[in-house]
Amino acid sequence: MLAARVTRRWEKLPGKNTFCCDGRVMMARQKGVFYLTVALITGTCALFFGFECPYLAVHLSPAIPVFAVLLFLFVMAVLLRTSFSDPGVLPRALPEEATFIEMEIEAANGNVPAGQRPPPRIRNVEINNQIVKLKYCYTCKIFRPPRASHCSICDNCVDRFDHHCPWVGNCVGRRNYRYFYLFTLSLSLLTIYIFTFDIVHVVLRSMDSSFVLICFFTLWSVVGLTGFHTYLISMNQTTNEDIKGSWSGKNRVQNPYSHRNIIKNCCEVLCGPSYPSVLDRRGVMLEAPPATTTAPVKSTTPEPQTTKTTAPLIPNEHTPEDVKPSIDTTSDKTCPASEDEKPHLSQFPPLASPDTLEPAGAH
Repeated sequence: MLAARVTRRWEKLPGKNTFCCDGRVMMARQKGVFYLTVALITGTCALFFGFECPYLAVHLSPAIPVFAVLLFLFVMAVLLRTSFSDPGVLPRALPEEATFIEMEIEAANGNVPAGQRPPPRIRNVEINNQIVKLKYCYTCKIFRPPRASHCSICDNCVDRFDHHCPWVGNCVGRRNYRYFYLFTLSLSLLTIYIFTFDIVHVVLRSMDSSFVLICFFTLWSVVGLTGFHTYLISMNQTTNEDIKGSWSGKNRVQNPYSHRNIIKNCCEVLCGPSYPSVLDRRGVMLEAPPATTTAPVKSTTPEPQTTKTTAPLIPNEHTPEDVKPSIDTTSDKTCPASEDEKPHLSQFPPLASPDTLEPAGAH
């Protein structure tokens, strides 16, 4: 017999994500910019370790390259943690669930006349005395939770969607936002560290260096991104909400997720609980093996036979029950006649010969 094939759930998940290491690594399909990010960070640090650190370790302190190595390792660790993790993808509705939701929507909206646009599919929930609308996703067939949005690049709904970052090769959502912020913060510190000691090296040796100019432009872009996300964390907002102006004053709608306190907002985003993944990527799905037709195998063990004493066909011999015909109350018809009951030829009149027969109508 063929054993059932074991299939992991990540092999059947819809969307435009790629998986590695048996579903443990989850990324977007467009990973070219991510490789560029790794190359830029590694190349910049390699130039610093190869040309700046030997001179600084001898003339200033050997702790300078040691701290730079530790900071570089931390940057790469949080980068890989952000890129390889599930950002908070929400599973799509099963066919039965989607059918049930469609029936609920049709029952709530009633019959829409032909030619008229159906009403929007939304649900209202109350959060901290504030009405929040839950929008229906036509791709995932679900009502998205608050602050969730559908990423068009990964083709998945992501919980607390912030943005899709090509530099890390993944979406940034509820489950990896804090690691993304730690990546930008530590990268800013690493850039400032390299830029500072590069200037020191140039001043000590009284030489020109184009490496300083490269670090200067990199410094402003990375530090500016870190400052923007620091502002969002202090307000307990996401990039998606800030761009759309969801909680701006012009709509007279206040942010229901903000605690009106910078420290509490930062603690909730950076020090809150770690949410588990709801995808169960490495769960097992059993598939039935293909049906095969096999010839029946005859048993070599003889079946036990039971005999019964019945009317014998031959004297002093018994007939097995599975061979003999059914015997009922009319068994006297099948039993052979005894010698006394056998008819003799003398009891029957002699047959007429053919010569004595006359044709009909001869008289």
